[in-house]
Amino acid sequence: MSGLSRTEQEGCRKMLGRLQAADLISLCDTVTNRLIVVESAREAMDAILTYSQSAEELLKRRKVQRDVIFKYLASENVVVPPNAEKNQLVRTTLQFWGSNVMASTTGDNKEDVPSATEVISACDVYALGKQFGQWFYQLLNTQNPTLGQAPQDWGPQHFWEDAQLTFSYSRGVPQTDRFRGAELVSQRFLALVREERIFFCPNLEPHGLMCDASAHGLVMVAVAGTVHRERACLGIFEQAFGLIRSPLDANSWKIKTSHLKIRRQSEVAGEEEMTSPAVTYNSEELLALCE
Repeated sequence: MSGLSRTEQEGCRKMLGRLQAADLISLCDTVTNRLIVVESAREAMDAILTYSQSAEELLKRRKVQRDVIFKYLASENVVVPPNAEKNQLVRTTLQFWGSNVMASTTGDNKEDVPSATEVISACDVYALGKQFGQWFYQLLNTQNPTLGQAPQDWGPQHFWEDAQLTFSYSRGVPQTDRFRGAELVSQRFLALVREERIFFCPNLEPHGLMCDASAHGLVMVAVAGTVHRERACLGIFEQAFGLIRSPLDANSWKIKTSHLKIRRQSEVAGEEEMTSPAVTYNSEELLALCE
């Protein structure tokens, strides 16, 4: 019996349909260890889907090249950065399918030694990231007096004591400010919305939201969106968060690190980038920012 869900099988069938017949038969030989003899591309595809142990295992095969995955995601209207590496495309595809992701260090082109490490649900990670994005910006925006909302419970309690914030912006010349400690980080965010009257409009569609998890329990969330002051759109933002679960409450996550980058409207290249901002980090960059 196939180790793939119906959704995974349907997605893999669409993706594998982009391969040449010779590549499908070669991939079938690898998956089945040459124990199944096939005579057509259709038979090869059926055998691949039947004998693959998981969707992740199949996507990481050498014959399933990066460009094939990228084109599949594009056909499904899942937007990813054009420079995204195969590992990121695999994870995005699994998130799109609601699959389980193996928290392993297996490289993109390894011939698939099954990992015995803990299974993390990519669907759960993505859902957590989206829920966090909705919660964070809604909470922060309530501190802006021009929006006429009752301020909600903002404060250092949402951050770890050694939390860090890196804030990059431009006032004629590029500037980067760094803050350390829950109190200072909390106050800087508060000043942005309460004193400078900025509010954030996050793009929580797939291309504006990226979620990942490390083998050590760190959940990484990146969000793109627009920044506004009253009725004026000032530019776009991209923000990365590193979240760690509180040991006192399994359902509570606190912010360990955050990197906020704001670009003014004059610095943004085109109208599409302005109206539908996208996350530009790849998975390695996001991990480096958040660890």
